[in-house]
Amino acid sequence: MRKRLTLRWHEVLEMNTLEAIATRRSIRKFQDKPVPDEILEKVLTASTQAPSGKNRQPWRFIVVKEQKRVEMVRILRAGIEKGKNEGRNPGSAEWSANVMAGAPVTIFIFNPDGKRPYLVHSVEQMFMDVVDIQSIGAAIQNMLLAAQDLGLGSLWICDVFSAYEELCDWLGEKGEMIAAVALGYADEEPRPRPRKPLNEVVRTL
Repeated sequence: MRKRLTLRWHEVLEMNTLEAIATRRSIRKFQDKPVPDEILEKVLTASTQAPSGKNRQPWRFIVVKEQKRVEMVRILRAGIEKGKNEGRNPGSAEWSANVMAGAPVTIFIFNPDGKRPYLVHSVEQMFMDVVDIQSIGAAIQNMLLAAQDLGLGSLWICDVFSAYEELCDWLGEKGEMIAAVALGYADEEPRPRPRKPLNEVVRTL
């Protein structure tokens, strides 16, 4: 009897996981509604349960919410403007700044042992960075799927690189900034984005 119950539990767990993967969307419009601390803690806990190379757990999370959001967006926009004045194309960074301004929570993800991208890296450091970034990517994916399961919308953001130094200084971090994730209750329902078929991305030997 116990074995049968265990099997059913794993079947339900697998179905819920696949459903979270299939229904997750990148959200860029959020409701003006705070995320409860207990929900945020569950999302962060799920992130720390990701696999990592040699169990190094090479991640650090910095949560920005409430009044600190205004200062964060100001610093991000100042960095974007500085880059534009220096001739750098901001890409979609200005749009991302608008998204972050409307998100109740932004989580910055750092590799505390990583070097800034523009610094000289040894071959060993580069290989270790590849392993650590893969591990941190798994932690971010856990974060997105946990948010989806808990009724939150999320957006994985890399446009923060447009104000890399400014944000690192403001956040007081010396390590390598990997990405940011905006979280909140979704105020839109985007359609699924097209995906390449398996026969274009999979090769079986």
